[in-house]
Amino acid sequence: MTHERAGSGGRAQQPRPRVRRSPTVYRRRRLVVGVLALLVLVSLLAFAGLVWPGFLHAEEPDPVPTVTVTASPPTPSVKPMQRPDGETAFQEALPSAVLQFALSELTETDAAEESEATEGWKATYTDGADLRVVVTAVQWPSADEATTSAEALVKAAGEARKSGDVKVGDDVVGQYALTPADGGRRTMTWRNGTAVLQAKGPAEVVEEFYRAFPL
Repeated sequence: MTHERAGSGGRAQQPRPRVRRSPTVYRRRRLVVGVLALLVLVSLLAFAGLVWPGFLHAEEPDPVPTVTVTASPPTPSVKPMQRPDGETAFQEALPSAVLQFALSELTETDAAEESEATEGWKATYTDGADLRVVVTAVQWPSADEATTSAEALVKAAGEARKSGDVKVGDDVVGQYALTPADGGRRTMTWRNGTAVLQAKGPAEVVEEFYRAFPL
């Protein structure tokens, strides 16, 4: 059954039909709302940049530098021997301490009497306990004579397990050779110009001892 309403003029009015909006209209509305929201966000960011400049230009924190901790070289726990007066320049060049080793004895060898060597010394270094390294140091008049002497010492010590150049800065001043010895010991022989040195001691310390030796 249909109901009619009377209008102001007494005329019956038909009810207005409902208008359905297409999906396109809703999409346009959502698009308009999204654009407005984006404009509001941009405005807020611009305002924050004016009020708080660091907000938009925050600097990255400086990188934390990498710190490399290098352990200090060991030092002797015992005092070195009292050095005698009137030492030669070559004798003085033999250090009183090398790493944890202290000079405990220094005697002259017969190198000058048995050969053309200028002088020779035998230096004993100890850690105050069980470790001991004995160094024989001989000075020669020329580099050629020192080379001949070093080669003979290396040959007498046996087959070298390791060898290479001895350098002072970038200059090559001689060669070194590491040879095994009996009883867990090793022998390091090297030439530095006209000086020839040979260190004998425990296998675990001889090479490090040689690298720390100043001559």
